[in-house]
Formats: sequence, structure tokens, C-alpha cells
Amino acid sequence: MEHFIVSARKYRPQNFEDVVGQQAITNTLENAIKNNHLAQALLFTGPRGVGKTSCARILAKKINQQGVEIIENEDFAFNIFELDAASNNSVDDIRSLTDQVRIPPQTGKYKVYIIDEVHMLSQSAFNAFLKTLEEPPAHAIFILATTEKHKIIPTILSRCQIFDFKRIGVLDAKNYLKIICEKENITAEDDALHIIAQKADGAMRDALSIFDRVVSFSGNNLTREAVTENLNVLDYDSYFNMTDLLLTNKIPGVLNAFNTILAKGFEGHHFINGLASHFRDLLVAKDKATIELLEVGDTAKKKYLDQATKASIPFLLQAINKANDCDLSYRASKNQRLLVELSLMQIASITFDGEKKKPANYIIPATFFQALSPAVNEIAKPIQKTIIAQSQKVEEPKTEIRKPILNSAIKRTSSLSLKSIHQKKEEKKTVIEENFDNHPKDLFTEEELQLFWEEYVNLLRKKGENSMASIVATDIPKLEDNFKVSFTVPNKLMEDQFRKGRPKLLNFLREKANNYGITIHVKLNESVEKKFAYTPLEKFNKMKEKNPLLEKLRQAFELDM
Repeated sequence: MEHFIVSARKYRPQNFEDVVGQQAITNTLENAIKNNHLAQALLFTGPRGVGKTSCARILAKKINQQGVEIIENEDFAFNIFELDAASNNSVDDIRSLTDQVRIPPQTGKYKVYIIDEVHMLSQSAFNAFLKTLEEPPAHAIFILATTEKHKIIPTILSRCQIFDFKRIGVLDAKNYLKIICEKENITAEDDALHIIAQKADGAMRDALSIFDRVVSFSGNNLTREAVTENLNVLDYDSYFNMTDLLLTNKIPGVLNAFNTILAKGFEGHHFINGLASHFRDLLVAKDKATIELLEVGDTAKKKYLDQATKASIPFLLQAINKANDCDLSYRASKNQRLLVELSLMQIASITFDGEKKKPANYIIPATFFQALSPAVNEIAKPIQKTIIAQSQKVEEPKTEIRKPILNSAIKRTSSLSLKSIHQKKEEKKTVIEENFDNHPKDLFTEEELQLFWEEYVNLLRKKGENSMASIVATDIPKLEDNFKVSFTVPNKLMEDQFRKGRPKLLNFLREKANNYGITIHVKLNESVEKKFAYTPLEKFNKMKEKNPLLEKLRQAFELDM
């Protein structure tokens, strides 16, 4: 059985050209060697697995190759000394090192000392190393490598030429994995390699380790499904499907999909963070100028562009805010699953009823989903009970034909906030939005309409609702096409009051005319002449219009207004 070598060792860079994602640094080092302009103390800093130690070894080898006849497989091992500062961090270890530095190399021009994890040196070891680092012998070069530059004392930093290694980009890592697949005769889907590169989080060594693990699982054919199953990550499809449900206001489907995700072992926190990132990517895909910011494969990019056309920018901005709020509150929540479910229901309710203004935490009422299957209801009902108040009692209508219609519209008052009182009033307005296609629509004339209107005014006065009666009597209603009744008021205040009382007036007219297609459209026209007098002067002017002799009578007797 042939000995297996892990990819991280097998494909470790042997030349600067092989180093992934650090082109600026490798070019700088190559030019420095070529021009004999290399500092004697270098500090390589950056995240793990990005090529710091590999670059140090390549540099150590390249330095001694200058001006020397190169022998095949010559690695100048006797000129390169590696010290692990994590286990050799005492003053004695550094003193031993400084004693070795004085001895010139046997072959080659330089002795190179690579000190890995240099931040682990003790304070006294750093101090013992200062003088040697500042004035090393001409044949000695020090390369320090660390992942935590902030732990190195400033006096050491000031004596080094610092190279900051960056995280390796997803696309760079994916392209390198493609090269390895070609060398190993492995077929891999583009999305599969992309997921591996994303999971590595900028570390090429981690990407190669994950690659070996996935190949062991699925053989020489890497698919997106196999990679997501083996790495236990949420693939793009989970977020695409969830977003489709959220955009179509399907709360039961959203809850079911989230339950499936939890059943696979994923945390709600991980999911809501991923969903926020998905919304961000959709926002990026809305503009051609920012599409390049999508670090995804070609197949996934097409899906993002397609779904971005369905999601509006206001929806995405609100959804990102709600997902971020959930993320901030997750750790402190005692019922974390419910917190995520409430956030998802609020996101699913953003586009409900179009652009109609809704409370900040509005959730579609449970009665909207009456046609749910029993299985869906079992999940939806317990959650809805935590946010939907008990049904509000509404006075039943007198006409039997309207009873089943009203019953579907009355149980919708949320008790989450003080706005429930306002929402309860709004429920009465939903009556006029019901479907009356199968109800009577008898013809009637404008004269009959005005008689019904006047009768309603008298009814209001008998009930003591004189203010509403005065508003309704302000103008004469006009009948237009399709049983549309238009009514004009002279100011905004009267318009608001009329709208509040409109549902009752509409019910009265429909019953009287036996026509359930009647609608009332109120218009605001502040130039309309007042029909009623309220002050003594207005009353006198009204009387004077009917009988001009009253003015002469007032003048004859010198009466006041």
C-alpha cells in the first residue's frame, strides 16, 4: 500500500510562482533578491495557512542560489535553521541561537534563521534577541513568522522589514483546487470547489485539508451535494428556497423549511447570519456595477441574478435589518428558536398587502392561512399563539347573507403593542374589501341613493351622533359607473372623520339598495362652499341669502350680529 501524503504537504509551494494569493509580497521578495536589496531581518505576519512559512523557506533557498552553480535537488538544508518559538521560548534558547549565528556557512553565502510563532517568546528572550537582530553578521538573515503581530514588542518590530500576508480570496483558492484536481484526475463541480474555498475562510492549508476529506468521502467525483453533506454546511439552495417563501408571504412554508434546517443539526444563529449574507448578495446582484462583489460560482451567480429581479430593494433593506436585529438578540434570548421564527415571520410579512403601511413588527394574521394542512397547522399554531391575541368580539350584522363573510375578517387584532386598538378599528375597513361577486347587485337610481343617504343622516341624529350627521350631510352624493358613489368634503379633518364612519354607512346603503357592489370614494376639495352655518354671523348670512330684507331690518333697528 502506497504511503499517502496529504495535499497540504504534497502541494506545498516550492517556488514563489506556486504561492497562492500573495503576488505583491512574492514579487517584492524576488526583486529584492535580484537587486541585492534584501533586509537582514524580515517579519512575515498574517492569518494561519496563507503561506508565511512556505515563503520563508523559498526565500532561504533562493538567497543561496544567487551566484552559485545550482545542483539539482539542492535545498541548502545545512544553511537553513528553523526554530519553533512556541517550544523554544526561553532566554537560554535565544543565547544558544546567537552563539550559532557567529559561525559562517559551510556552503552558500547566507545562513537563514526562520523563527516560527515568534510572538511566543518571553519578554526576557525578546530582550536577549534585540542586539543580535539589530546588528547581525553579514552572513545571517532572520525571518520571523507570526499570526499575532500585536504581541511582539515594538523594539523588535522597529528592527524588522514587515510583510503583511492577506487572507487568500475564495476565487484564488478555488482556482488552485482546480489545478490540483487536474493533477489528481479528479472531476469536480465548480460550486463544490467554491464551497470548499469558502469553508477554508482564507487559509489555503485548510482548503487542502478539507479537499482531502471530501475526496475520501465521495471519491474522484466531487459534487455540490456531496460536499455540502460531508461538510454539513447550508448550501445556496436552502437560502434561495427560503427567500422564495419569504417573498411570497408563505409563513407556514417558512416555518416548515426552518424546522427542516434545524432537524439537519444547524443552529438558528448560523442560519440567520447566512440568510442576512444571502440578502446582502441579492442586494449586490441588483446592480451590474457591483455584481463582481459576488464571490460565488457561475451557476450560483445566475440564481442570484434571477432572484434579485423578484426582490425589491426596500424589502432587502428591511429584511437585512430584521436579520441583524435577530443576530444581536440571539445570545441573550432564552427561547432562541422562537426568536428566529418571529424574525422570519416578520420578514415574510414585509411585502404583504403591497406598499400599505404596517407596524414595524407586523405579522400576517393566522386566519389568513385557514386552508393549511393539519401537519402545517401543528407547527404554525403554537407559534402564532405567542403573537396573535384572542379574537375580538364584533357586533354581528343583521343580514344573514353577510355573516360568513364577516367571520373571516374579524379575528385579526394583534396584542403585541398599543397599536392593537388602532388595528382593531382598521379591521372594520376590511369589510369593504371582501369579495361580493356572488351577492345581489340590484339597480338603483341617484334619487334613491340620495333618499337612502338622507335617511342615514336622520338615523345618526336620532342616535345622538350629530357631528357625523353634519359631515355626511355636507354634500349630496353622486352616483357614477359600477355603483361608485362619490362624496366631497371641504377639509382634511372632515375627510378623516368620514373615512372612520364610512364602513357603517356603506353597510347601510348596501342593505337598503340590496346591492353589495356599492363603493364610496371620498374626495377632498377645500374650495367647496360651506353648506352649514356654525357661528352667529354665518347663520345670519345664510338667512340673508334667503331673505335680503333681513339686512334692511337689521339696519333700521341698528341690531348687532
